[in-house]
Order: sequence, then structure tokens, then C-alpha cells
Amino acid sequence: MPHMKKKSSHQFSQFTRKKSNAAIKEQFRQEKRKWKKEREEFFEKKRSRMSDFESFRDGSHKGKPKFNISAPASDLRPPTSGLMPLNKFIAHAGVAARREAAEMVKKGLVKVNGQLITEPGHKVSGKDDIRVNGKKIFLAKNLVYILLNKPKDYITTTDDPQGRKTVLDIIKTATRERVYPVGRLDRNTSGVLLLTNDGELAQKLTHPSNEVKKVYHVTLNKPLEKNDFENILKSVVLEDGPASVDVLAYADIKDKTQIGVEIHSGRNRIVRRIFEHLGYDVKHLDRVVFAGLTKKNVERGKWRFLTEKEVRDLKHFGKGKR
Repeated sequence: MPHMKKKSSHQFSQFTRKKSNAAIKEQFRQEKRKWKKEREEFFEKKRSRMSDFESFRDGSHKGKPKFNISAPASDLRPPTSGLMPLNKFIAHAGVAARREAAEMVKKGLVKVNGQLITEPGHKVSGKDDIRVNGKKIFLAKNLVYILLNKPKDYITTTDDPQGRKTVLDIIKTATRERVYPVGRLDRNTSGVLLLTNDGELAQKLTHPSNEVKKVYHVTLNKPLEKNDFENILKSVVLEDGPASVDVLAYADIKDKTQIGVEIHSGRNRIVRRIFEHLGYDVKHLDRVVFAGLTKKNVERGKWRFLTEKEVRDLKHFGKGKR
């Protein structure tokens, strides 16, 4: 019967690539060089801003471009003079992910300067009056990234007409910015969920071509048989086509109802449907890894902000790296 080759202190460690000491040291050196470069750039910008401020105060700024000295650079809105597609603007305003924003435009929910627009690629800027469902929207002032360890019985929508609990109820004290979930976890699935108002990142993490890795801990109603284990590895044909997993393992060799699954597909309820297709009931489904993010040190129903390094890693990942 298939089993893991080596038992680890962490039951899902087989899903994480190991690095040699040399690779770890080299990564540390690169991070250190990058940090030094960022520090130098920061102080250079600070010196430049102080110079501008001095020239503004003594009047020598005349003839030079005007600038905003009323807020630190981190609080300024993104440039509003450049043009961008309407659905991208909506995503950067924190209303929805870019694909969802495109659907909102197509459904006739968006007006630009009083005119109904149904083409998601329509070019707009921050100077335009853009309204979604009658409400004027603006580019997000601050980008926010929140990792939530989602509990069961919460849905991953921004609003529910039926009045059910949503993940936004849990993080309502975290930020004044309007954030939304990246991808979906169904009501009975728990685990790692990212919420942000960074529409560009959300688009990257949900686009199928990027093959973002997700790892799930599955608890079945009965032990997974050897034949079914092998069939899942080969690929199971569902009503909407073949469904493949990248890695399959018993999370506990003594309890074959506990399964670890690594997958990159974003199809709806794909993990549940694979096991249900073979006659198993999924008693519990928990996402333990999403795009390299884990729920380590985040209790169920709790959240935390991502670190700067985590945000950088997400923004610079490529196909196959997560």
C-alpha cells in the first residue's frame, strides 16, 4: 500500500522542497544585498524629498513641478493620470478581483462619467467618475494583505443576501480598506485564505496559467483503498473533465482516512468531487498551504498581516515556483 517514504515531524513536510545549506546561505546573501539596496534607495529618496521641501520653503521651487508634501509616500494614491482597463481599475479599487470585475462590467453594473460601459477593456483614469452599482469608487489608497485561518461555516463572499456569516466579519477590525478573498473556499472548508485589495496580485494568484500550489488535509469517512489511491494519481474523470492531483500521500500511515493532497487546479470543489466520485465522503477539508503561505502560528478563526517578504515572494513568483 502506498505510503510516505520517511516520517517527518511535520505531516505535510513532503510537500515542501528542501534546500541545501549552501542554497540557504546564498539566498540569505541575496536578501542582504537586496535589503542594502532598498535601504540606500529609501534614504536617497528621503534626501531628495528634504531637498525639495527646502526649495519649496525658500521659494526656489518656482518653475519646478508641484508635489504633495501633505502625506508620506506610502500613503499616496497610485498615479491617476495614466490610463488602464476599466476592470483593472475596479480591481485596484478593492471592489473585486479582475475577472469578477470584468463580469460586473459586462452585466451593465458600471458607469463611467454617467455613461454605461459594458466593455471591460475600456480605458479610464483616476480622473474619471466611475461608479459600480451607483457607488463611486477610487483607487485603493493603501494595499493590504491579510492571511486568515478560515473556520467552517463562513462563506468567502463579500456580501450574502441570506445573511450568513462571511470571512469579512472575522477581519472587520483589521483595516478600513475594502479587501476581498483571493479565490474561494466553500462554506465547509477551513484553512489558509488570503484577502487583499491588490487586484493585480489577486489576478496572478487565481489565473490557471500560473499553477499556484495548494495543499489540503482531507479526512475521509473510511480508509482510502490502494486501487482508489492509484486511480487518483492517474487522474479521475469528472463530469467537467479529467481531474489530476500533483501529489497524494497518507498524512498518517496508521490512519488511512487522513490524506494529504497537493493540487494546482482552481476548479470548483475539485478535491471534494474527486473523492466523492470514488464513493468517499469528505468529513473535513482543510487547506494548509496556498501559494507558499501556511497557517503556522495562526489559530482557527484568527488572522494576521503578511510580512513584506511574503508579499514580495507572492509578487515575484513564477510558474512552477509555488
